[in-house]
Amino acid sequence: MMNFDISRRFFLIGAAAAAIVPSSRASALSQAEATKLIDSAVGEINRVINSGQSASSMYRAFEGIFVKYADVPTIARSALGPPARSASSAQMRAFTDAFAGYMARKYGKRFRDFAGGQVEVTGARQIKSFQEVQAVAKLPGQSPFTVSFMVSDRSGRDKFFDLLIEGISLLKSERAEIGAMLDKRGGNIDALIGDLQRAG
Repeated sequence: MMNFDISRRFFLIGAAAAAIVPSSRASALSQAEATKLIDSAVGEINRVINSGQSASSMYRAFEGIFVKYADVPTIARSALGPPARSASSAQMRAFTDAFAGYMARKYGKRFRDFAGGQVEVTGARQIKSFQEVQAVAKLPGQSPFTVSFMVSDRSGRDKFFDLLIEGISLLKSERAEIGAMLDKRGGNIDALIGDLQRAG
């Protein structure tokens, strides 16, 4: 069981996140570059959650933020887990697209409850070959809580590949949920893709 309020778990998942180990090469990504990336991401998140737009518009906006700032192929592959090794290229492309939409719908539904909330970047530090950008999330009526974006340039562009809330990897949580969904479908990746296209 997770030891933080469930609403916190949903707050920043427009862009989402299992522990993924980046390559061991020295990172060319600086703290300033990583901070700039996440400053831009949280700025867009803050604007959407306080925009008052319709639910469907919010879902599209969050999916756009996810695709823009997250290393979506890496995140999707990690969420699928070991079955990704046996999936075809076409299946992985379809799964990645379905996963991005699923995440936006699933967590976007919770964002409407957080009007007036803000996320503020507070610092960054290098951890091995990637940067951890730290932030504080402030929701109305709740105590502030920490959010950390794990940022790497291993994909060829500066992207975040995991998101931690109070030390808990949200992608790792999604990996468990996706694994359970796949098990219920007898390991059929195509069936999982079809369900993800409608789920959330």
